Amino acid sequence: MATNNEAVVEIAQTAGKFTSSIVLQADNKYIDVKSILGLFTTLVNTKSYELHVHGPDADEAKAAVSEVFAKYGLDVKIVAE
Repeated sequence: MATNNEAVVEIAQTAGKFTSSIVLQADNKYIDVKSILGLFTTLVNTKSYELHVHGPDADEAKAAVSEVFAKYGLDVKIVAE
């Protein structure tokens, strides 16, 4: 399994390419996926995640970000709003 550091950086970089708001729900916390610091503190302790994506390029953002999660073996569920 890759280090969380690699996953965090790649997830944040991927999310940063989109104008949509991309928010990760982990337990009862909501983290902006574009925030490397927020991801660092979250990806360590939690095993399952929900992704909330809103905006003009939401479909592309969902696909790209969930691909990165899958690449690192992180279990993420896209929440349909």
